[in-house]
Amino acid sequence: MKTQIVALSLAGLMALTGCTAHNNWATRETGGTLAGAALGGYLGSQVGEGQGQLAATAVGVVLGGMLGRAVGQSMDQTDRMQTAQALETGRTSQSYAWRNPDTGAQYNMTPTRTFRDNGGQDCRDFTTKAVLDGRHQAINGTACRQPDGTWAVVR
Repeated sequence: MKTQIVALSLAGLMALTGCTAHNNWATRETGGTLAGAALGGYLGSQVGEGQGQLAATAVGVVLGGMLGRAVGQSMDQTDRMQTAQALETGRTSQSYAWRNPDTGAQYNMTPTRTFRDNGGQDCRDFTTKAVLDGRHQAINGTACRQPDGTWAVVR
């Protein structure tokens, strides 16, 4: 479960931190914290029942927020643009790699499946491997193109 929280929080933040910076309503760090807390809380709410579920939700919010803050600090406009480019134009099963010259963070994103969801949105499953401050992270998720052309992680 901890691996799922980390993976989904990172994947969600890749999309959500781009939205917060673009709209200028919050810093990357704040946006990352909020997005991570929301995703962590949601994942925690899926565990157990009653008091156990409440405790898991609270833990998910705290852990997700902490992780989100770290990722929000590390992702900048360059990383968000590269992520969007990989989702928009990357061929299925072809890796798209970049290294951020300012932060030193390294990413390798591979779209693994392209499909249309029940609502008619274009979606892509993806795998991303990231090295942030020397720590390796593996992220699996699904992103869908929004009506405004941006990509949002849906799981």
